Amino acid sequence: MPENDVDPHASPSLGTSAAYELQPSGALTGHLAPLVERARGYVDAASAANTRRAYAADWAHFSSWCRRKELATLPPDPQTVGLYITALASGEAAPRAKPSAVSTIERRLSAIAWNYAQRGLTLDRRDRHIATVLAGIRNRHAAPPRQKEAILPEELIAMVETLDRGTLRGLRDRAMLLMGFAGGLRRSEIVALDCGRDQTEDGNGWIEILDKGLLVTLRGKTGWREVEIGRGSSDLTCPVHAVETWLKLGRIGHGPLFRRVTDKGKAVGSERLKDQEIARLIKKTVLAAGIRGELPEAERIKLFSGHSLRAGLASSAEVDERYIQKQLGHASAEMTRRYQRRRDRFRVNLTKAAGL
Repeated sequence: MPENDVDPHASPSLGTSAAYELQPSGALTGHLAPLVERARGYVDAASAANTRRAYAADWAHFSSWCRRKELATLPPDPQTVGLYITALASGEAAPRAKPSAVSTIERRLSAIAWNYAQRGLTLDRRDRHIATVLAGIRNRHAAPPRQKEAILPEELIAMVETLDRGTLRGLRDRAMLLMGFAGGLRRSEIVALDCGRDQTEDGNGWIEILDKGLLVTLRGKTGWREVEIGRGSSDLTCPVHAVETWLKLGRIGHGPLFRRVTDKGKAVGSERLKDQEIARLIKKTVLAAGIRGELPEAERIKLFSGHSLRAGLASSAEVDERYIQKQLGHASAEMTRRYQRRRDRFRVNLTKAAGL
């Protein structure tokens, strides 16, 4: 049976607007219907679409496991959930499944608790059937965290040089890479930008091109913030020049900033790019530029992701840490330091400082 096969008899996964789906029939109808619809929209906006999709898939996985084991998903039973995470850790949660990583188990547990909460139910994660089992799983199976590699400036330059400056797609991709790096932007933030304020309903920010650079106003995980992207020392590597060229030759003045290129690369469409395109672009150009060429291709692809641009800026910008923290939109300096993959490595030699 496929891992994500949904039990037709189990309670379905709910969206964040579930609170308004579970009201008694007719309780929220008539003249209140428009307000109900608006409330659903606001509640859906409380969490990202990717999060809702992931939680729905995790609930489907849990429901399928319960059906195979002839266990009920409702009401919440800590012992059932404890057995489920045990099955995940041992690789017995689905046919031909492999043992799940601790991070995957923790995410699935969060998804189950979230889905119960949408039904007005509570899963006690501190119950010994869950908490003790999870502590044992962490002690036995937890692996050191694996961070994606930072893309350093010389590597970024090599990557953008693999892109054709004579095509619309090449111009767009250059602008996305350079802007994403210089702004320390998440991939979702890059594709959510518009050319100006209040131009689309699905946009989460906009740009302003000024004499000294590019001002990006965006809504990220930590709320609204402004990001300053200064002009570079050369047009070949300047993110502002790259964006200006893309807008001019793509004839874009309103709506989404980064869009699909259509008509065999000869025209720019109106559809906004998906954030997955940023990750694909990074992996493609890493391979084309020969970065970490001593490693097998499959391993090289796994080393880099959309976060590699943010980590690259944090690791290479030789400025006071507080400026990097502000650019990345981090609430704490500790989070910023996690992104500084190489910048401070061996900068302070305590061995010599101790007299050895």
